[in-house]
Amino acid sequence: MSSYKEKVEGCVQQIQTLIDGFQPEVGIVLGTGLGGLVDEFDIKYDLPYEKLTNFPLSTVESHKGRLIFGYFKGRKIVAMQGRFHYYEGYDMKTVTFPIRVMKLLGIKALVISNAAGGINPSFNKSDLMILNDHINLMPENPLTGHNEADWGDRFPDMFEPYDPKLRELAQEVIKEQQLPVHEGVYASVTGPNLETKAEYKYLGIIGADVVGMSTVPEVIVAVHMNLPVFAVSVVTDLCYEGALKPVELAEILENAKNAEPHLSKLIGGLIQKV
Repeated sequence: MSSYKEKVEGCVQQIQTLIDGFQPEVGIVLGTGLGGLVDEFDIKYDLPYEKLTNFPLSTVESHKGRLIFGYFKGRKIVAMQGRFHYYEGYDMKTVTFPIRVMKLLGIKALVISNAAGGINPSFNKSDLMILNDHINLMPENPLTGHNEADWGDRFPDMFEPYDPKLRELAQEVIKEQQLPVHEGVYASVTGPNLETKAEYKYLGIIGADVVGMSTVPEVIVAVHMNLPVFAVSVVTDLCYEGALKPVELAEILENAKNAEPHLSKLIGGLIQKV
């Protein structure tokens, strides 16, 4: 057994002793500026990352760094209030460490949110986009190196990384709640700098509707572990010709916050149907 697997399983064992038999059904990863969704949770256990053995620490100001267990819309959930990014200096195995942990804690589905730049010219600030595919432009893969066969296949298929059934359920929620939601392709880049005008143009040419600095590594690991994934982007800035301008983090966070009511309805409605 690899030392990485031992670290994951050691963390799982520690968490299980701290949550007293609580069994989460759904995992939620809250992206940049989207931590406010936690206010709607009925929290039972609130575990700071620094208290968890081998767990990484959030270094981004807008990511609080808490693993939360409780109820959301009547379902048992575990939520990451603060995720990890390659640009923080972590390798991809560390970035995706929490996904392994949540899977071994027993979740049956994973819901991921992120903040992203809108490349599709039909998108506006604070719009939501369900991911139906992605383009991986990261320089490192979380599956590189030794493969744990009892976690997943050496060569997992990525034909449909975003679970079709979860996307169908989300469309039911969208129709019921009359939510303005797009669907499209997410491009994942390293960051932490935002892209140049030429890079945004290139991303549009290769088929991206939005661009961000996360999500794809977590999705790869979830697919590797046969964990159904649903992901949604919040468009926090516009990156297409005619709308592109310099943007500051404060504006990105404000646009993410403005999207939270719709995001809450979408994720909450989906979790009730899972």
